[in-house]
Amino acid sequence: MGSATGPQRQFPSGGDYAEALQHTHLCFRHPELKGARPELTKLGLPRAISGAFASVFSLTSATSGQRYAVKCFTRHVPDQERRYQAISSRLAQLDPAELSQPWALGFEYLPDAISVGQERYPVLKMEWCEAVTLSSWLDDNHADRFAVGRLADRFEALTRDLAENQIAHGDLQHGNLLVASDDTLRLVDYDGMYVPALAGLNGTERGHRNYQSSLRGNDDFGDDLDRFSAWVIFLSLKAIAADPALWHRLHEPKGEFLLLTEEDFKSPNGSTGLQTLLSHPDRMVSSLADQVRSLAFQPLDVLPPLAGTLPGQRTATTGATRTAASGAGTAPAPAAGGLPGWMAGHVAQSAAPPSIGPVVTSPDGFRVRTPLDVVTAVLWPLVLAATVLIVVAGLSAPLIGKGLPVAAAVVFTVFARGRRVERAQSRAALAQLTNELAGLEDPVKSAEKLRKDRAKFDAAEAKRIAAHPRAQDKLTANYHAELKEIEKRKVRKRRDLDKKIDGLAEELRRALGKALADKQSAYVRDQLSRRLIAQSPPHGIGPTLAARLAAAGIRTAADFKGYRSAQNTNYNSTGAVLVLNNGRVVDVHGIGEAKAIALDVWRKSLVTSAEARQPTALSASERQSIEQGIDHRRSQLAAQRKAVESETDALRAKARKELEDGQERLNRENRRAGDRARQQRQEFSRRAVELQQNSVLHGTLSASLEAAKLRHRGLSYASYLRFLYLGH
Repeated sequence: MGSATGPQRQFPSGGDYAEALQHTHLCFRHPELKGARPELTKLGLPRAISGAFASVFSLTSATSGQRYAVKCFTRHVPDQERRYQAISSRLAQLDPAELSQPWALGFEYLPDAISVGQERYPVLKMEWCEAVTLSSWLDDNHADRFAVGRLADRFEALTRDLAENQIAHGDLQHGNLLVASDDTLRLVDYDGMYVPALAGLNGTERGHRNYQSSLRGNDDFGDDLDRFSAWVIFLSLKAIAADPALWHRLHEPKGEFLLLTEEDFKSPNGSTGLQTLLSHPDRMVSSLADQVRSLAFQPLDVLPPLAGTLPGQRTATTGATRTAASGAGTAPAPAAGGLPGWMAGHVAQSAAPPSIGPVVTSPDGFRVRTPLDVVTAVLWPLVLAATVLIVVAGLSAPLIGKGLPVAAAVVFTVFARGRRVERAQSRAALAQLTNELAGLEDPVKSAEKLRKDRAKFDAAEAKRIAAHPRAQDKLTANYHAELKEIEKRKVRKRRDLDKKIDGLAEELRRALGKALADKQSAYVRDQLSRRLIAQSPPHGIGPTLAARLAAAGIRTAADFKGYRSAQNTNYNSTGAVLVLNNGRVVDVHGIGEAKAIALDVWRKSLVTSAEARQPTALSASERQSIEQGIDHRRSQLAAQRKAVESETDALRAKARKELEDGQERLNRENRRAGDRARQQRQEFSRRAVELQQNSVLHGTLSASLEAAKLRHRGLSYASYLRFLYLGH
């Protein structure tokens, strides 16, 4: 039958393939696979690694000794042969010297390769790689920061190889990334791979759900398929390299993910894992986490490639790519109004700094003369003339000094100067500027207070941020300790039950042996009870002694079990007492040691005769009754063993629920604290803007006040006199 596989064709199951592979010399035609030795399970069946579309078997060629991974398909894949031929052709074109590492494995698509039942089916013969999955490697190496960081760089280089060759794997995840002994990476499972020759086709799968964007569909099939999963894996590796404790904190043993799951991408605000990474003190980790969070809700075709667009790097990409990358560490541009970009939308910006408000103009000098100024100007010549006349004429009065007119003129001039409007305006301006300046806080003191408040806040916030993962670690540690204790209890109970179940065979043997012994003992007792001493007395026992024995309760051979020697004190001789079945002894008159021996010998001969005829086996019904009891006991123990597993599952679920409740409580508290911290940062930003504005205003007012003082000094007495006669 040809290799073309129509949509209706049914493929064998993994079990069908395993059965066929028990006879590889019959089911294969290929010379390397015919007669190959499959790797076997403990039951002697070919070991299968099963996936969604195929089962993979390990076979060692009988001719070359080469080991291969043989993929046997269990579901129909559209255009399967065409796809594999295109992928094989593209991979064959790669120059190994130009690749960062030997990640591509050789394979060969073999149509009609294996016979199962009456039909033949295709297989994929792949090069075997001695390596471990990425998650297994991290289990053993997560504490080695250098090794994990180096592997992250190698993964980034692998994605660059793929991008440069327009190839997408389609299902980048921990199970398809293998780490070889030299810590280089290998890619396996090429079912969903994209190469340029397959452009126009739809995808055959959507990839592992814990590594894919929820927006990915079957019609997404191009060289951008791996972008989201690449960011997810790179974030996980870089985070573990920065903080190895994250592996135990966020990864679950045998979990189908590294640090993040599908739910983390769908609900980032309620995600324990993503919130842990977003709040991590390492800037690279938090920036990468923020990048992944932003990419989770963007179409694949606008996602930036991992290679060349890491946080802090510039890249000449499309506008959409630059937009997507802007949240990954590039410095934000200042927003309108002079605020930093990170403050835009968080701080209410003022349209302009607060104005000083209307003030009375401080005049530069005296302006227009008033009538009072004219009088003052005329007064001074008259005063001077009068003073000269008095001095020349030698006139004087006892109460009037020669300088009295001048003094009067000075006082009048001072009065006239004081009535000038310029003086009033200057005083008003000085008062207003002084009051305005007094109403402002000292910028230096305010800046110092803001600095101290922010430093105190930053210290408290750093302490809170550091405490959150510690609290999560404590919850996780308690959870794992509880799981360990639950597992220990389960193992202990199962071990005890298994021991009891394993002991049922011995218990059956003992029960059968005891039942047979009881049956034989009952037979012997019955035979002895039939032999009356009076009817067939032993030698030396007459009717009188038989009657005495009967009076003592010994009528048959079954009524006693021996004798015991006893000293006869009356006659200073050795006598005997008979021992009954209950251990009590009786002294029968006339039964001395010789007759007691005769009775004992008689009884023993009867016992020997009865034992020779006793049954040697249990009847079928007797044996069945005992076996049914043991079977019932086995069923009870099996039910108890099964109940242990159910009980353990319930305890695990309870522990998990307690962990999730605790994590939810911590996350809720952390979110609330984060909201409060965000509000406090906004307040600090507002204060910083206000401080800047007040500083500018303080400088403006100080300069205005100094200028007003200078102008006020320009309205001096001498200036007024100059104004009176010169007009300026």
